[in-house]
Amino acid sequence: MNTKRIIVVGGGAAGMMAAGQAAFSGARALLLEKKASLGRKIAISGKGRCNITNAANVEDFIIHYPGNGRFLQGILREFDNIKLREFLARYGVETKVERGGRVFPVSDDAEAVVRALEKFLAEAKAEVKHGKTVDSIVIQEDRITGVRVSGEGVYAAQAVIVCTGGASYPGTGSTGDGYRLARALGHNVISPRPALIPLRTAEAWVKEVQGLSLRNVEVSLWISGQKKAKEFGEMLFTHFGVSGPVILTLSRLAGDALHEGKPVSLTINLKPALTAEQLDLRVQRDFQELSNKQFKNSLAALLPKSLIPVIIKLSGIEPDQAVHQITREKRKRLLGLLQELSLTVTATLPLEAAIVTAGGVDVKEINPKNMTSKKIAGLYWAGEVVDIDGVTGGYNLQAAFAMGYRAGRAAAEYVRSL
Repeated sequence: MNTKRIIVVGGGAAGMMAAGQAAFSGARALLLEKKASLGRKIAISGKGRCNITNAANVEDFIIHYPGNGRFLQGILREFDNIKLREFLARYGVETKVERGGRVFPVSDDAEAVVRALEKFLAEAKAEVKHGKTVDSIVIQEDRITGVRVSGEGVYAAQAVIVCTGGASYPGTGSTGDGYRLARALGHNVISPRPALIPLRTAEAWVKEVQGLSLRNVEVSLWISGQKKAKEFGEMLFTHFGVSGPVILTLSRLAGDALHEGKPVSLTINLKPALTAEQLDLRVQRDFQELSNKQFKNSLAALLPKSLIPVIIKLSGIEPDQAVHQITREKRKRLLGLLQELSLTVTATLPLEAAIVTAGGVDVKEINPKNMTSKKIAGLYWAGEVVDIDGVTGGYNLQAAFAMGYRAGRAAAEYVRSL
């Protein structure tokens, strides 16, 4: 029997995949998870439905990782979205494609993905221990010799794969442990910060429309008065500001700019399918048909009900004014609001509330061919603990699974060579 052992620290997407692949490749694999159950973050992802991956061509994946996407090039090709879906199907999880190429379980049950990974671990004969907190990684002469577990002492190992996640959703176990372990081993850690995170805004009126979801809108991000990015899709108003897919995608740039002390704002185009001229003609037509109505009763075809009082207030047009009395100048103000509704961004929510953490172990110190540390033999990194982050749409889980796949197989090959 092979007495050489690989310890995987962290039982999330990357850790479960790494432990299973290491065991299937002939190594003794021990997965240590500090929580009472595995896959806690998977179970709450996608609002409990789990956006596993994206159906985009793998060639197009890299552009969806603003954080060091090029590092993933070969990794995603080795274990791409097709292989991931085939893998899950083998363990009972059929998948479907929804809007934006997002891939979910047919069952809409994130727990089914966790159960599939647990079946995989059992079939691979990977050992799993819950309630184990790793205090430090033990090395001798720049080689791994084990891990020190809180209250228990040292577990011997010839290789360690660190898959502890980032620093978001700490209730799932992602409390930044990996950063502490990395620094203690001399690794550089890029400062963790929120990547996919809702944004706080200054305008008081957002509370009046909290819960309102807008689809097919275009949101532009402005930094220091310059347009830096724009996204089309769905957004959500909250009691503190804005959230939803397009906001989350823009939030990384917004957060970085706020950290640098730069002014940040958003403009929302509520009618992006129309040019300014086309929208003007549309509004004029509506006003002609409703010429004797009061202004407050003329916007139902243009706007969601809860947004109408806000737009009326911002337009400066009297709610009771007859539509036929609205001047061209006032109509132009209304058109401006419909295509450039402005919000001032004051902050992101705290890092703990982020869906994904940007920052982490510096990719310059990790070999992408095998996910091994360039500093310590037998040390591997995978998942969100690494300084890689993607936009919303399934890209982050795909990256975690793919990194775990490569790290597990590479670590098994390494211990066989000893």
